[in-house]
Amino acid sequence: MLLVQAQAYRQQYGFNAIYLLPVNLYGPGDNFAPASSHVIPALIKKFVEGQAAGLPEVVVWGDGSPTREFLYVEDAAEGMVLAAERYDGPAPVNLGSGSEISIRELAETIARAAGFAGRLAWDTSKPNGQPRRKLDTSLAERLFGFRARTRFDEGLRRTVEWYRSLNVGTLERLNV
Repeated sequence: MLLVQAQAYRQQYGFNAIYLLPVNLYGPGDNFAPASSHVIPALIKKFVEGQAAGLPEVVVWGDGSPTREFLYVEDAAEGMVLAAERYDGPAPVNLGSGSEISIRELAETIARAAGFAGRLAWDTSKPNGQPRRKLDTSLAERLFGFRARTRFDEGLRRTVEWYRSLNVGTLERLNV
C-alpha cells in the first residue's frame, strides 16, 4: 500500500518518494528476545550462552537447507542515504548483500564466531521456513551506486562482540 501511495503522490504531485526493500538485517542493537528475534540474533544468543554454560550441544530448528540473504545494518543505512540523495524514481529497489548462505552454514559460522565448541543438533520436527530468500540487488548499484561493503563474517563478529558486551542489567532492560 505504501508503494502504491508513494507512486501516486509522485505522479500527481511530483513528490520524490522512493521505496526500498531491504533483505534481512543484522547487527549491533538487534532484537535478541527469544520470542520475537530473527534467525541471526536468536542463534547468537543460543551459541554465546551455550558457550558460556559449557553446553555439549545447541538445538537449531529445521534441517539447515534453506538459504537467506543478509545485510549488515551499517550497509543498510548507507544504502538508504545513497538512495535518498541520488535516486528519484518510481520503481521499488532492493537493498541487499547480493550473496546467500544456507541456515546450516550460518549456524556453523555463528557457532565459530561465538566460540561454541559443542555439537549442533538439528531438530527436523521444527519448520524450515521458506526454501530460499534472495533478492536481485543490481538495480541499487546501477541507480544510486549502492553495494554492501561489510563482509558477512566481519558483521557477525561485530554483532557477537556487541551482544557479549551487554551486561545483565542491559539484557534485562532489553528483555533478552
